[in-house]
Amino acid sequence: MTEIFFYHLQGQKLEGVLPALLEKSLERGWKVIVQGSSEERIDALDAHLWTYRDDGFLPHGTWREPEAALQPVLFTVTESNPNNAAVRFLIDGAPMPADPQNYQRIVLLFDGEDEEAVLAARAHWSAVKERGLEAIYWQADERGRWSKKA
Repeated sequence: MTEIFFYHLQGQKLEGVLPALLEKSLERGWKVIVQGSSEERIDALDAHLWTYRDDGFLPHGTWREPEAALQPVLFTVTESNPNNAAVRFLIDGAPMPADPQNYQRIVLLFDGEDEEAVLAARAHWSAVKERGLEAIYWQADERGRWSKKA
């Protein structure tokens, strides 16, 4: 059954949280797709992942590349899944896929300081529960460690 994870970002930037979550997915052997809502944001995250750490890098690419299907982490603005990812991250208001059952996990990250994003996440939560899918809510504690809240 598909798990839908909701990550509530408070006092955190997506750029700080996303790399660690992607690394954990790769450690599990999963291919990942990250869907955003603007090409500019995807380009900025693509550039960020080349420089976010000095001691390594996260292999990734964008949907525009000819080898997109081979990428372990693929950034996109489309609903397609060219790298056959098991996990789909949704950022910046990207829509829930029409076929959530085709993923092992869907991860929705939302900015808790943006009221519109919180309302959208609540609507997604309700829709996920109505479909009978497993929804799990994560929030960071004061030390930045994630804990399951619901």
